[in-house]
Amino acid sequence: METNFPDHPLIGLLLRLVYQHYAQDIDATLSEAGFGDIRPSHANVFPFVPPEGITVSGLAELARVRKQTMAQAVDQLERMGYVERRPDPHDRRSRLVFLTERGASVKPVTHATATRVEERWAELTSPEELETLRATLLRLLTELRAE
Repeated sequence: METNFPDHPLIGLLLRLVYQHYAQDIDATLSEAGFGDIRPSHANVFPFVPPEGITVSGLAELARVRKQTMAQAVDQLERMGYVERRPDPHDRRSRLVFLTERGASVKPVTHATATRVEERWAELTSPEELETLRATLLRLLTELRAE
């Protein structure tokens, strides 16, 4: 372990630092693929928009951010052509967020990059350790959401 870490670093710090490496790789690939206008705050939108659309409130809940924060991200992405809002067929007062064709083309880029990042992490540790980490984080997240 690097000497600038404490003897027993907090897991939250380690998760944040590892995520920063992950996000840098995703951002670089998005930029290379012509999506250089996407910002980190927009990452709260793309993974949570289903084909049938979703409200801003629903997005905020899934991403675990404030509704105002999500509304700002959706507004920006709408202006940039990644998402569009359409009337909700089940509630005339509500609007649903959908990915546009451009927005849908972001997912394959991020998924391919994420796969490469995980493959690299498996090389740096081992495939077994990475799968144990995934299972542990998934179990922890499931328990936290159940509370």
